[in-house]
Formats: sequence, structure tokens, C-alpha cells
Amino acid sequence: MPLYALGDSEPDIHPEAYVHPDAVVIGNVTIGAEASVWPTAVLRGDDGRIEVGPRTSVQDGTIVHCTAWQPTIIGADVTVGHNVHIEGATIGDHALISSGSVVLNGAVVGAGAVVAAGAVVSPNAEIPPRTMALGVPARVREGHEVPEGATAYAVDSYVARGKRFRAELRRLEG
Repeated sequence: MPLYALGDSEPDIHPEAYVHPDAVVIGNVTIGAEASVWPTAVLRGDDGRIEVGPRTSVQDGTIVHCTAWQPTIIGADVTVGHNVHIEGATIGDHALISSGSVVLNGAVVGAGAVVAAGAVVSPNAEIPPRTMALGVPARVREGHEVPEGATAYAVDSYVARGKRFRAELRRLEG
């Protein structure tokens, strides 16, 4: 996998995490136990820091970046879908950031919240815990509380998938 130091900043990847060989991790990035980072995802901790919590999946094509004044903190048991962009934001534990969505600088997504596919969470916006945010810009869907444990299946499936890929993935030449 392409891992890069940037000056004195080196990625810190837990030995039980899985980072696909086609993902790129640069600089001040910490990846927790049983987390997974999938093909073509890029985590670039150049001006600030990125933290990916344990059992969190960062799926294919996702871009995670930060700024010098706004780190990107992704909690534990988070599912970050395909082709997501997160920059300088905080994502609470057990949240789901659905495919194609964008979470921008200073935004906070609360624990257990869901950002729907294609939604754009504006800079400095706050998505309360266990709510669903939809649209461009993302707005909380009133009267719809996300059930506790709603993302557990996705989290568990990606933890298992990371273990399987670590054990079984092999590159074929040809």
C-alpha cells in the first residue's frame, strides 16, 4: 500500500487495521484497530491531522483531508460510503456517511447520525446525534430518529471483510 511520510509526519496504522494496497495514506493519519480503508481512498494528513477510529470503514474512492486549524476526526464504528469527501470535519461514533456525500470544514455529524447519499453538509453545520440529513445543502429530516444500532450490520460486515482481505487478497499478474 502506498504509505507516505511528509517531513516528520508518518501514518500510524494499527496492526489489526486493513488498508488496501491501492489506497493512499499520507502524513499525519492515525487508523484504529479493525478499521479498513478501501481501494482508491486517499487520506492526506498534510497540514493537519486525520484520525480514523476503530472498526470504521473508509470505502472506495473516498477522499479525507484536513486543514491546519481543522483536523478530520472520524469516530469508532463509522461507515464512510463510496466516493465520499470529508474535510476538516468531526464524525461521531456509529454514524453513516452515505455514498457520494460531502462533509465540509467545521461540520459536526453527531453520534449515530446518517448523512444520506449525495448530501452536502455545509461548513460549520451541525447534524444532531441519531438524525438523518438529506439534500444539498443537507437538512435534518424532522420526526425521523435513526434507531440505535442501525449501522451495526455495515460496521460488522466491513470488519469481517477487512480480515478476509488481509488473509486472502492476492495480486494476479498478467
